[in-house]
Amino acid sequence: MIIKNSKIYDALKWTVMILIPAATTAYVGLSAIWGWPYAEEVAKTSAVICAFLGAILGISNIQYNKGIKDGNQGN
Repeated sequence: MIIKNSKIYDALKWTVMILIPAATTAYVGLSAIWGWPYAEEVAKTSAVICAFLGAILGISNIQYNKGIKDGNQGN
């Protein structure tokens, strides 16, 4: 799987690196204060999702860069 559109790639990268971890941290922190349920489950789920999406983005990046190096420009 290769993500050829740089805007989609950048949005997914920002989501995986910034948005999901920040939202998770906010929920876990506030759950300790307000007694919200499932903080541990939310944190673990977020970690799994980030790891999966990060792997997909990493593979896509490697394939894209390999295509450029080989002269295919990511195709």
